[in-house]
Amino acid sequence: MNGERKEVPWVLAAKTGKIGFANRLGRGDRSPLGVWFWELDRVLLSLMMVLIAIGLLAVAAGSPAGAQRLSSSTTQLSSLHFFYRQLMAVMVGVPVMLLVSMYPREQARRFAIFGFCIFFVLLALVPIIGREVNGSQRWIGAGFAGLQPSEFLKPFYAVAMAWIISWRLKDPSLPVLVLSSIMTGFVCFLLLLQPDLGQSILFMGTWFALMMVSGVPASRLWGLIISGVVFIVLAYNFYPVATQRIDAWIFGTEGLTHDKMAMATLTNGGFFGLGPGLGIKKYSLPEGHTDYIFSVIGEEFGLLACMVIAILYFAILVRIIIRLLDEKDQFVVLAVTGLGAQFCGQAMINMAVNLGVFPSKGMTLPFISYGGSSILALSVTCGLILALTKRNPYLDRSLYMVKG
Repeated sequence: MNGERKEVPWVLAAKTGKIGFANRLGRGDRSPLGVWFWELDRVLLSLMMVLIAIGLLAVAAGSPAGAQRLSSSTTQLSSLHFFYRQLMAVMVGVPVMLLVSMYPREQARRFAIFGFCIFFVLLALVPIIGREVNGSQRWIGAGFAGLQPSEFLKPFYAVAMAWIISWRLKDPSLPVLVLSSIMTGFVCFLLLLQPDLGQSILFMGTWFALMMVSGVPASRLWGLIISGVVFIVLAYNFYPVATQRIDAWIFGTEGLTHDKMAMATLTNGGFFGLGPGLGIKKYSLPEGHTDYIFSVIGEEFGLLACMVIAILYFAILVRIIIRLLDEKDQFVVLAVTGLGAQFCGQAMINMAVNLGVFPSKGMTLPFISYGGSSILALSVTCGLILALTKRNPYLDRSLYMVKG
């Protein structure tokens, strides 16, 4: 009436601060914790926590095989050695994820750019001071002080590239495509020196996803696709690691290859699995607790469990897309796209390797494979996704203010 705008009661209560103690963490709670709780995508967080729980169970199943393979006459590892270490990593990773998710968008962006600078430098130092593990020089430090810079660089890279590409909004003449491609190329060059072909492909795939969402003309996208095919052909012909893995995958040059052993393990349990701890073929896998943990899950918990895991990753991807449908900030759209492409793309590659569709790449299954650096880096990834996809419930609900 009289053109006055009336607000619904909960909006008035939130603005005046008249919210009782009984309503703490209710929709009217304006405390920092309450605002974070209602801004957060709790569905997305729940899906991630389910994956973490499944990961602990899977590592417990794969740990005996890994412990047996790495034990020696002087060092005898407990059958649950890797499970205990994974549990410690999760106990650190989950609080890190929740802490990062509390960052406002601007603070999350600054955090990611700072992290990109730090781990880009560390990645450049790997060929100089890095230590070799299983024939690859990817680590800096040792024991609990050891870390894999490429794992931590991934989430920071996605956000930093999104920030650079979003400069086009301010000045379309800026050469953001050239700048981002040069930086991506240098990162991939450093990774190939380790050698790490799988991570290089993942970084390039993330960059391509950002290019698609940023509005690059179709002609340039086709050019990028052709460049990717050329890169793989050149890698096969001039990069020994790629030659060896592709030959083993296609021609079976090493007899019963890792890929074939993974497939045999995956299908050994049938639809419902042999039962926890009853797997046999997992002891023949070289990295049953890391790269091939999806096959261990198939043997002990069945193909049904594998299908559930695949659906969980797909659900996370769909949920991310839903959160971006009404997003107006191009930087946020680009950053979350890059982070989601990394997370789900890594899962797809790992599962494809276990199914024999892709050659072995030494890439873990997110939140499920064993790995301290992997868990912490993925926690940062998901924390950034949660931070950037938060929505202010008070602003959203203000749309429901009515005129009298």
